[in-house]
Amino acid sequence: MLLCCAAPVLAQSPAQSSAAAAKQAAAPAAASPAAADPGIVRGLYVNRFAAQSTKRMKQLIQMADETEVNALIIDIKDEFGLNYESSDPKVQRNAGKAGVIKNLAALLDTLKAHKILAVARIVVFKDSVTARVNPAWDIRKADGSPWRDKKGMLWVNPYNRELWDYNIRVAEEAAKLGFGEIQFDYIRFPEPYKSLPPQVFPGSNNEPKPAALAEYLKLARTRLSKLGVRTTADIFGLVTTVPGALEVGQEWEKVAPVTDVLLPMVYPSHYPPGSFNIPRPNADPYKTIFMAISKAHDRNNKLGLTGERVRPWLQAFTLGKPAYGPEEIREQKRAVYDAGYDGWVLWHPGSKYEPFLAGLEKTTVSRKKAYVTPAAAPARR
Repeated sequence: MLLCCAAPVLAQSPAQSSAAAAKQAAAPAAASPAAADPGIVRGLYVNRFAAQSTKRMKQLIQMADETEVNALIIDIKDEFGLNYESSDPKVQRNAGKAGVIKNLAALLDTLKAHKILAVARIVVFKDSVTARVNPAWDIRKADGSPWRDKKGMLWVNPYNRELWDYNIRVAEEAAKLGFGEIQFDYIRFPEPYKSLPPQVFPGSNNEPKPAALAEYLKLARTRLSKLGVRTTADIFGLVTTVPGALEVGQEWEKVAPVTDVLLPMVYPSHYPPGSFNIPRPNADPYKTIFMAISKAHDRNNKLGLTGERVRPWLQAFTLGKPAYGPEEIREQKRAVYDAGYDGWVLWHPGSKYEPFLAGLEKTTVSRKKAYVTPAAAPARR
């Protein structure tokens, strides 16, 4: 097989102006004709260390060649900084020290030759590297000192327009290098735990959190569509079912219209007992995901958003009982198809998918069903 290149945690990862500004940010925005719809997208998450390994990339490409997988979601900017060598001086200063993918252009050429969609994952607001280099961009405490989360990490301020430009510049550079899609992650504010000091956001001007996130995504989509790439975003799985906004600022009706695809992280292990009237959601991946994605489909229908606008993250890891394997992958995929969508992405924090390959088909075939708002989940087959 040709390969011409040389060489995170299980938390849901694969983050507010006037009422008029909020309304404008949430208004539907049609995708540019240049941002072509790739059709069915079924992918695997590739963390920065796997992407830096020639051996591991050969293995992941082979997995795609031999299964229905046709996309790789590659860390290009994460909590450790950049994972490529930037030629942009405004980007280079935030590089970090965790290494980069060598010969990235050659790798992208190889993926194209194998008909694999290259997706650039870009972590936006949980960015301790950028926070250290640009202290004026940090979230603050009331006394003006930097705010830190429970792990002692710095976060950057989602209201800061210079920060917006920096992240979009990274995305534009990735598009010019050859990535066909940009996936923004950590499009959110940090959790406001009561045990931590209150968060202060310089320059917020009392703009609601959901409006700020939507404004950022709308600006990113406007700029990226000119380069012929699609703009997607990762969100918490709960966003599909919670009315209104989460405390972290994510709200379905605000972000769905200003992205080409939303990727809700509907890992069954992350739902508390009793969710969707399911005693143990982790033990019933089919029903859990079917209900979550059906809610997303219903909300998109009300917004007038049709097509493959939802592509959920599925659980390819074990957290609690039962242990996850090929059967759980099959059940999660079936739930997505029964909820009216064809695409999905598998998440394993270490990018180790061998235990789950038996749950994948050999070819990429449409399996989605005609969608009807469900009264309840269909019975298990």
